[in-house]
Amino acid sequence: METNQYLDVFIDESKEHLQGINDSLLQLEKDPTDLTHIEVIFRAAHTIKGMSATMGYDDLANLTHQMENVLDQIRNKVLHVTQQVLDVLFTSVDLMEAMVDDISSGGNGKKDVSAAVAELTDIELGKTSTKGQSVRKAENASANIQDSYSELALDSFTQTVIDQSFEQGFDAYHIIVYLSPHCLLKAARAFMVFELMEKKGDIVYSAPNVENIEKEDFDDHFQLVLITKDSKAEIEAVILKVSEIAGVDLAPMQRTMDASEEEDVKGAESVVEMPPEDVHKQVVSSKEASVDTPKAASKTIRVNIAKLDHLMNLFEELVVGRGRLEQISKELGNDDLNDSVERMVRTSQDLQSMILTMRMVPVDQVFNRFPRMVRQLAKDLGKQVQLDIVGAETELDRTVIDEIGDPLVHLIRNALDHGIETPEVRVQRGKTPVGHLTLSAYHSGNHVFIDIKEDGAGIAKEKVLAKAIERGLVTSDQADQLEEQQVFELTMAPGFSTAEKISDVSGRGVGLDVVKNTIESLGGHISITSELNKGTTFSVQLPLTLSIISVMLTKIADETYAIPLSSIVETAIIRRDQVMRAHQQEVIDFRGKVVPLVFLGRVFNVEGMDEQGSHLSVLIVRKGDKMAGIVVDELIGQQEVVLKSLGNYLTSIFAISGATILGDGKVSLIVDCNSLIKS
Repeated sequence: METNQYLDVFIDESKEHLQGINDSLLQLEKDPTDLTHIEVIFRAAHTIKGMSATMGYDDLANLTHQMENVLDQIRNKVLHVTQQVLDVLFTSVDLMEAMVDDISSGGNGKKDVSAAVAELTDIELGKTSTKGQSVRKAENASANIQDSYSELALDSFTQTVIDQSFEQGFDAYHIIVYLSPHCLLKAARAFMVFELMEKKGDIVYSAPNVENIEKEDFDDHFQLVLITKDSKAEIEAVILKVSEIAGVDLAPMQRTMDASEEEDVKGAESVVEMPPEDVHKQVVSSKEASVDTPKAASKTIRVNIAKLDHLMNLFEELVVGRGRLEQISKELGNDDLNDSVERMVRTSQDLQSMILTMRMVPVDQVFNRFPRMVRQLAKDLGKQVQLDIVGAETELDRTVIDEIGDPLVHLIRNALDHGIETPEVRVQRGKTPVGHLTLSAYHSGNHVFIDIKEDGAGIAKEKVLAKAIERGLVTSDQADQLEEQQVFELTMAPGFSTAEKISDVSGRGVGLDVVKNTIESLGGHISITSELNKGTTFSVQLPLTLSIISVMLTKIADETYAIPLSSIVETAIIRRDQVMRAHQQEVIDFRGKVVPLVFLGRVFNVEGMDEQGSHLSVLIVRKGDKMAGIVVDELIGQQEVVLKSLGNYLTSIFAISGATILGDGKVSLIVDCNSLIKS
């Protein structure tokens, strides 16, 4: 079978499923009793197994198959989730990721998985109990059926139905049916049993569920709960009449509610007051309804990012042409032409919104790799770390998403290695033994900010300065003049490190220059704030590289500047006598808050700016919780423009993020308001 044409799909889907497995394993580790995560992991592993077998990647298929066996035992409550089981599953996922990465890089996906398969097999066979783990194999399932019953995942409604059946004089049985090892049509045998049982009473629960039984997605046995008036012997005899049934375990169920739950059921009874037959019909009908209801399938296609880039470039040219057409239309004043242009503008705006949406992806695509990484690193370093992720839904352009992963990995490794202390040290310093690492993303103006914040040891300024002087980065006199932020930025000098011992995880300073360079190459910026024994925050500012933005066009003398609307809070015309001075800075009172004024003409040395008029045109802009009032000569109006970079020769122009071509053919610079506020 020729499979190359499906390779991209295989790689993309495998990575998605592996990420899902990773996420669910982390959730399962937090709550080993929540088996819904096992179902997710099992389905993902099952899909990967099928795809890899079809594509001819046998090692991947074999490993996934054995992993699936272990997962099947867990979801059927034959096996308990222990730390050892989780570790082996995590190791298996690592191997699977390595094989998929190898395939993605053009390799054959082959890897020695024998050790992992052997460990999984030992777990499946219950041999891991010698290691002190509580792995339990259901070799004598009949003897343990009462235990299985106590572990049945019955929802409150089903439990209420069972309890009511007792009051109506019915019995409820927990039944485990074992199929012959040579059974060829497992689903057919299972439904024969179901058909016979439905003649005896009402089935209110089955494990696996009906959908998985139809797919034969179960091992050699299945469970059900039957409400009936027949005796245990009669039911057992009926089931054993079905061919290829190896055995059956059957136990009467007991009322399991305690006194407090009794009260809850009384409340439920007032709502659900019907004989068990009717109740069962309702259960069955609701199940049928859920089966019959078609699932809202997500209809998507995968598009090469290069095609989207090309589409974007074409649209940028269209926007420039649209601006030119609008200008001509205004100059000519022809009504028909105006109407046509307005219609074209509306249509192209919708098209623009669509294209932008297609390129934007949530930053979660990068963040989702970190929980697993933090878990493993914390384990390796003997630290306790809680990772909190905030704003994972924040969207960034796909090209930026692809580039920021490695810098963030380095910053997180750095935070764990040198920022967060060991539990013993934290306790000595009066902190909780568990360190907190927060990864947050948010929009601000025309940028996205990603903060990596930890509550660790903080950066010792004196240590940084001493090292900087020793390395000749600054003189003693210069060191005295440096502000706190400038001191911290010294840690991003090439090869700079204050670490007494360089580990293989990271070194504060070692590699931060690479992180800084990478972020700046994206047009971004990184800043550091730190407080000794309180923690450190790395703040990464990234541009939305999507090149079409809405701006407010302004005029200073004869020059036109564009200010992104996303940064503007409000525009205002203020009287000259409303301007005050504070700390040698011109300020205004904006809704009870003192806001400093930035005269744009002074910043860019524009000659001819009108600063003596009786009124000032001010744009109030915001960066986080900081605000500033940008003073210009004239506010022209809003417009959508194409953001073009200034090229490699003009990479460090202060407070300018790019340029655009206006409708009259003139070039306008686009102001970076965040830089103005920072200054």
